[in-house]
Amino acid sequence: MYRSRGDGEQNASVGKRQENDDFADSVYELYGKASDLCILFGCIFPDYAALVMIGLYVLGIVMGIIMALLFKGTMFKGEPVPFVMELPNYRLPGMKNVGQLLWEKAKDFLQRAFTVIFAATIVIWFLQSFDTSLNMVTDSKDSILAMIAGALSPVFAPLGFGDWRISTALVTGFMAKESVVATLEVLFGSSIATVLTPLAAATLLVFSLLYTPCVAAIASVRRELGGKWAIAVVLWQCFVAWVAAFLVHSIGLLMGF
Repeated sequence: MYRSRGDGEQNASVGKRQENDDFADSVYELYGKASDLCILFGCIFPDYAALVMIGLYVLGIVMGIIMALLFKGTMFKGEPVPFVMELPNYRLPGMKNVGQLLWEKAKDFLQRAFTVIFAATIVIWFLQSFDTSLNMVTDSKDSILAMIAGALSPVFAPLGFGDWRISTALVTGFMAKESVVATLEVLFGSSIATVLTPLAAATLLVFSLLYTPCVAAIASVRRELGGKWAIAVVLWQCFVAWVAAFLVHSIGLLMGF
């Protein structure tokens, strides 16, 4: 579970080496990305942001346990392979080591996540600003982006967020989950709190938490297991995310939200 809070690419690689039950946990990439959506907590749930974030983490852990049990009884039957890891002696870290680790992590983020977010933001801006004839549009509804995302909107309509702009944000999240928030900021500006109801926002958060991990994680799964497994992971997680979000939306409607 500790491993599951981190990077999905590393999860898949580690899980492959540990096999069986551990791999079931890793492939499902459980789910350290709730913090990437934290800006939505403050916009939509200003009085309950901390509780919403904690709830998403708890949901990720529960889904991880459910999926691990499901995989254990189906695809990963049999005795688990013994795994022994020798831990180093505990020592008080030195300032030099801490500084070097912080620099490596920050550099890794700037090289990987930030570059993807920046590139996605540029692409989204271009597609939002021009039509198919490359003419500047005054209304984003007439843009290339609206045409592309409009085809996906009916899929998300039963979940309560059939807006093409939200569909676009979820597509960019496939490149990096952090891009979901960046895309929403580009497309909605500061008006996202007026567009999404609390129920629609909760449903969106659940879907964003559970759907397919980023391209880097899928590439790692493909490298470890092959293309068929990578495709299966994407389709399975999108299906589970849609079902979970639909249940949240339906229960919320029944409760009068």
